[in-house]
Amino acid sequence: MNQERIFNVLLRPHITEKTAVAADAQNLVVFKVTADATKPQVKAAVEQLFDVKVADVRVANVKGKTKRTRFGLGKRSDWKKAYVRLEQGQEIDFAVTE
Repeated sequence: MNQERIFNVLLRPHITEKTAVAADAQNLVVFKVTADATKPQVKAAVEQLFDVKVADVRVANVKGKTKRTRFGLGKRSDWKKAYVRLEQGQEIDFAVTE
């Protein structure tokens, strides 16, 4: 996988209460990824960008919600998230302060 694609696969970490519980219990990190990302691409991107070992990757397509607006019905965009389980002893810390 080329270097440019690696930087474009991961969009941002997806941090919620549910993902925080999963991170503590199962050593999981959740990312919002591009809609066309595959499991091997996500694994390679996380390993190269964060210098960690990835045990496995699960992906889920999240359907956008339909919302009522003053103009009628609107729809949020669909997106994809990746559950990345790290090897034992590995961790990614997003709250690094200097």
